[in-house]
Amino acid sequence: MTTHAPGTLTELFEQTALRHPTAVAVSDGDGRMTYRELDEATRASAHALIAHGVAPGDTVAVHMPRGVPVVVAVLAVLRAGAACLPIDEVYPEARRDQMLGDGAATHVLVAPGRAERLARPGPAVLEWPPAPADGRAGEPPAPLAPPAPAGAACVLFTSGSTGTPRAVVLEHRHVVGFALADTLPALRPGDRTAQSSSISFDTFTFELWRSFAQGAEVVVVPGIPELMEADLGKELRRRRITAMLAPAIALNHLARHDREALSGLRLLCSGGDVLLPATCRALREGGFTGELFNLYGPTETTVACSGFPVTDTALLGEQVPIGHSFGRARLHVLDERLRPVPAGVPGDLYVGGPGVGRGYLGRPGLSARTFVADPFAGDGTRMYATGDRVRSGEDGALEYLGRTDSQVKIRGHRVEPQEVERALCRYEAVSEAAVLSAGEPGEKRLVAFVVAAGDGFLLRELRSRLRDTVPAHLVPAEIIALDTMPTDAHGKRDRRRLAELLGDHASRRSRYVAPRTDTERFLATIWEDLLNVEAVGALDDFFTLGGHSLLAVRVRLLLRRRLDVPITPEAIFEHSVLEEQARLIDGLRKEVLTP
Repeated sequence: MTTHAPGTLTELFEQTALRHPTAVAVSDGDGRMTYRELDEATRASAHALIAHGVAPGDTVAVHMPRGVPVVVAVLAVLRAGAACLPIDEVYPEARRDQMLGDGAATHVLVAPGRAERLARPGPAVLEWPPAPADGRAGEPPAPLAPPAPAGAACVLFTSGSTGTPRAVVLEHRHVVGFALADTLPALRPGDRTAQSSSISFDTFTFELWRSFAQGAEVVVVPGIPELMEADLGKELRRRRITAMLAPAIALNHLARHDREALSGLRLLCSGGDVLLPATCRALREGGFTGELFNLYGPTETTVACSGFPVTDTALLGEQVPIGHSFGRARLHVLDERLRPVPAGVPGDLYVGGPGVGRGYLGRPGLSARTFVADPFAGDGTRMYATGDRVRSGEDGALEYLGRTDSQVKIRGHRVEPQEVERALCRYEAVSEAAVLSAGEPGEKRLVAFVVAAGDGFLLRELRSRLRDTVPAHLVPAEIIALDTMPTDAHGKRDRRRLAELLGDHASRRSRYVAPRTDTERFLATIWEDLLNVEAVGALDDFFTLGGHSLLAVRVRLLLRRRLDVPITPEAIFEHSVLEEQARLIDGLRKEVLTP
């Protein structure tokens, strides 16, 4: 076995055994595999994959439930010389198929009994574990050909600026450099790292390869939402977790509702969104005394390229910095002409160095626009245009200021509103859609405005259809129906007006007043049923809630049939607020409504 610096992930895994022969392992609720067992299982599975047609340079998708078998499958794919495309099994069929196609997968690994779910033209489907390679009994298999450092190791998807997700290709040398970076938060032999991320998210790379590189055990646990529902602190103590990477949105929530949950950790890393200073203080007050790091890094630069250790929370200002570069990453804060800006001046963040990925699979034009020549390197390498605005503080630590485009972070995922808009417009009842983000930094949510294509639609049905086509983080928290989409003087969509409508909507919901009379309560029940909304208040407006002319006709019919009230169409529009409409109805009624 070689002892030189590893150039590939397979070498990194193998060399770890020389330093930490008993520490490297992976476990879940059903069992545990030591390094030796992993080594044997992944070698045998790699030979089986090759026998089933997997060749160097192929891309093999892993579409399996979280657990030890997923880790074994990833290692086996790499040892077979292929790149791994991890696809979360909870992803809807449409998103899964899109990833398989755009990711150019030649094979897809599925759990036993799941092959029929992918009975479609495309990659060859193999149930895990693959059948052993044919051969004469006792005959040792041929040695596995090692992958090249510049060979593709993984294909990870991130949301696209054109509304189409992008497949990012990372090479072995990129991930190895990240895993071995001595300036990253340090794991220790004996640490137990929680593997709680979706396998499709780039933090899975942190949880797996950073742990292996430093002799820690990977402990597969349920995802963060499931952990929080099952008493996060109790579950982490039961699994004896010492290190964890958690989305900032989850930490912000825990800081308010369960600040003691993470008190037993030795190392806690945050990433994916804005980490609030108040969250850091609350976690310390809740008993967390370990190391706390705020990490930053797009998938395109291999998981994380900078970070900030939160030591003294009293010194934090209005935000937690994204910090200084990790490893050999080069962070450039530049103006529109790619010139460095002075300290304290906002600029666009570009990332250079050996962690910059290969580019976007099958999209050379986009790759050329986003992965540009690095004028500061002098060696012909590229830097990645992150699209983030930052500025450097007095100590050189970077502060995140926002995006230069419409991209937002939702529960740690990079989301392009256009992707959600396209998904909404694939629903035949929607003619137009616009998606905005709402909420405070670190707690952003998506809100969609939609215009009906014909006779209207049910918002509840629309949300249900979305859940069948896109991952959960792309489903808007709220969908608001409009008669027409506002446009500016040039005929373009007026996002400023949409933001105002969103503010009006939020203001209305924040001043909820419960219906007070029998008529208001009766009318509220009708609106809730027709508009598919909950808790309609006395100050709510029918059309702001998503009503339109066809639904107004339905209100008139119900009022006439149930209350014998001859209300006119004009009256519905002139008295669209519930309390006003209720007063109008009372004035037109021949008798008082009884409960």
